[in-house]
Amino acid sequence: MKYAMIFNTQKCIGCQACTIACRSENSVPEGLYRLQVKIKGPKGIFPNLVFDLKRHSCQMCENAPCVACCPTKASFIDENGIVDIDANKCVGCLYCIAACPYNARFLDPKSKIPNKCNFCKDTHLKFYGEPACVRVCPSDALIFGDLENINDPLYSVLSKKITLDTKSTLKQNQNY
Repeated sequence: MKYAMIFNTQKCIGCQACTIACRSENSVPEGLYRLQVKIKGPKGIFPNLVFDLKRHSCQMCENAPCVACCPTKASFIDENGIVDIDANKCVGCLYCIAACPYNARFLDPKSKIPNKCNFCKDTHLKFYGEPACVRVCPSDALIFGDLENINDPLYSVLSKKITLDTKSTLKQNQNY
């Protein structure tokens, strides 16, 4: 199993339900985020306005710099591809926070341990099969699943996207 998540900016309505669910589920301190949908805009002329929406959270890198730099192996990638932190091994050096290219980690002011998205693996994922943010999204902008399961909706969406991108690239190359 290898978990992944897709954020569909075309479906996101910017309601922040995912951010609120994440904060609540994971007891994230005020002013800090495991995930956040950032909204820029509006652009355009009323009534044809558009907003730029970007999901800011851990990207679950396959070759995670935060894992590579951790001197105690407190930062690790589990058997399901989830980049996580073992608080019992962490010495608080903060190398993982500095190494994250997405600025997706923060220092928890209470525990003094780095924190980040882990797909709610010990709570929501364990009991409901998906992270809290996915469960509450009213517009289905978040798709979560197993990259290795051909019957998973996530796999299906990515397969279609890869096929479309490949055809588009082939068509572009034929124009030369």
